[in-house]
Amino acid sequence: MIQTKLSWLSVFTLAIALTGCGGGQESAPAGGASTEGAAAPAAAPSAPIDPATAGSVTGKVAFTGQAPANPVIRMDATPACAQANSEPVHADEVLVNGNGTLRNVFVYVKDGLGGRTFPAPAEEVEIDQQGCMYRPHVLGVMVGQKVRIKNADSTNHNVHPMPTNNREWNVSQPPGGEDLIRDFPRAEVMIPVKCNVHPWMKTYVGVSAHPFFAVTGEDGSFELKGLPAGEYTIGIWHEKYGTQEMKVTVEAQKAATADFSITG
Repeated sequence: MIQTKLSWLSVFTLAIALTGCGGGQESAPAGGASTEGAAAPAAAPSAPIDPATAGSVTGKVAFTGQAPANPVIRMDATPACAQANSEPVHADEVLVNGNGTLRNVFVYVKDGLGGRTFPAPAEEVEIDQQGCMYRPHVLGVMVGQKVRIKNADSTNHNVHPMPTNNREWNVSQPPGGEDLIRDFPRAEVMIPVKCNVHPWMKTYVGVSAHPFFAVTGEDGSFELKGLPAGEYTIGIWHEKYGTQEMKVTVEAQKAATADFSITG
């Protein structure tokens, strides 16, 4: 009898020991709080770039082949949109300039700046809604830079960015209403923005962690100024023709050339 009692006591003692070794709830990390999902602290801006050691990248985006016809946008469903345009409005998807270059191409430094960081400019960037079209059609901003969105039309719009790396949002903007002011905290090329009320309305926002970006205009050219001497990858994006990239070497006080060509 005594031996049986001792055996049960041994089993009970062993069970208590095992529970103390690992049978309970997992302990919290040191400090008493989980670090999962915590935001990394913002990096301090790097020292200013010395203009004496800086160069630039210039170039153009040529277009070869047959330019597709941009269809006329039917705005009849919203009388205010139709009345705001005295001439037919064509889609902005492919705009070929008279000199054989392509408009609305986003050009940016894709790689080569290393760990350099840059503060967001104090100047705002504007997107307007005019004649039931977003203006401009393609634009660039820096991370954290304020974007002011205006509604110059006499009808309601619905501003709806659809990012991958940033937070999606969807805000109604009535005619005569207050401007929307937003920013994007993460770099992303590109963010499409639509209007849920008028499905033909589109704009694209390139969000960059640095100031070295441009959008080609009526002559298809671009210039990226003030780059430190070094090796860079220059990237381009177009809403229909996708992306390309090219490596260039920038020397102090000199302009490197990066000419791209897109075939329609």
